Amino acid sequence: MRALIYTAFVSLDGVVDSPGGGTPFEAHRSGGWTYKDIEFRPEAYELKGRETEEATALMFGRTSYEAFSPLWPDIADFAALKELPKYVVSTTLGEDALVDNWGDITILRSMEDVEKVKQTDGGPIVIHGSATLARNLSDAGLIDRYHLLVFPVLLGAGKRMFSDTDKDKQMLKVVESETYANGITKLVYDVVH
Repeated sequence: MRALIYTAFVSLDGVVDSPGGGTPFEAHRSGGWTYKDIEFRPEAYELKGRETEEATALMFGRTSYEAFSPLWPDIADFAALKELPKYVVSTTLGEDALVDNWGDITILRSMEDVEKVKQTDGGPIVIHGSATLARNLSDAGLIDRYHLLVFPVLLGAGKRMFSDTDKDKQMLKVVESETYANGITKLVYDVVH
């Protein structure tokens, strides 16, 4: 079974919306919050490089796919991800909306389709952005690991990482944690199934 890893920049109040800013898809009033007022320290982002090395596929929700697909294929920092298989979870995205310069891309229409992909052979599938997808996958019990970089900021508004769904308690096991001089905290959790 393949591990499904959700990776996120997250504010202390759970917002994952618009961390980078600067795109029409990131219209959040605090867009770019990961770069504003927080000193850049390369060691705080080591986890992101490791994810790139370990990922064998990527998964996105429709909105994040539409935001990333015109940009990421041509960004040198994401060159290692270019040819990886991609999965887009959407009930509305058409095949005609898929880009042709970003490796194999498959549209999944349901949580059941995601479960089938998890049952295949292969390594980790990493989910970037995709707040709505992350909430739905978490509610369905399909996420196996969280890679979180928690920023020392309260945003007050924006898409949250977790839903308000009334569901059973889910235990997590801390795999890694570290706080950096700029206040960012790395938290890596395995979901206890």
